[in-house]
Amino acid sequence: MCFSAGASFGAGVVLSTIGVASIKKIQQPSQLPFATIPLIFAVQQFSEGFLWLSLKYPAWEYLQVPMTYTFLFFAQIVWPFWVPFSVLKIDPSKKRKAYKKLFFTIGIVVSTYLAYCLLSFKVLAKIEGSHISYHQDYPSGTSLYGGILYILATVFPTFLSSIKLMWSLGTAIFSSYIITTIFYEGYIVSVWCFFAAIISIAVFAILYSLNRSQSKTVWVSNTYRV
Repeated sequence: MCFSAGASFGAGVVLSTIGVASIKKIQQPSQLPFATIPLIFAVQQFSEGFLWLSLKYPAWEYLQVPMTYTFLFFAQIVWPFWVPFSVLKIDPSKKRKAYKKLFFTIGIVVSTYLAYCLLSFKVLAKIEGSHISYHQDYPSGTSLYGGILYILATVFPTFLSSIKLMWSLGTAIFSSYIITTIFYEGYIVSVWCFFAAIISIAVFAILYSLNRSQSKTVWVSNTYRV
């Protein structure tokens, strides 16, 4: 997390717990990608925890480069395609499936471009105040469009889903973008992950609601058969 190593490791533990609980709620293999979202957030938070240590203590300095790239790998490459992919997989409805595939494709494009940037341009992490700032020499001309496409890929599929409460995930993600951009403009990449816990709770709530309703449907169906 963006405030200290202890906060990052603590968040990682909380997110791991939510992730395990979410995975235990799945009833179909198609729900697994969605259920792993909290665990991916947990790995990301642990990596930033070690990054904090590497930036503050010389004994941990050897971890600075790998942890910087690990954190940015999840923040910039994994999320743009994983969110629309997991939403697409978990939704049984075929309505508006073409639109959801479109956003998944956008996510793939964004992830591919950011992967190219991450491998091709200089990246540096620094502690500034009580936050970690990621300095990236990416082409400035495409940053605005890239940010818009990132939001399209990670937010819009949730509002197209037929699953109850999926809108809460989209609302949590979009709200985190807005708050981070307004109040933490220089630390967007790091501070945005502060909201990972809220987003992960939404994931658990969606799985709980979805599988509870499916269980009721099966129970009612079996009752009438008897």
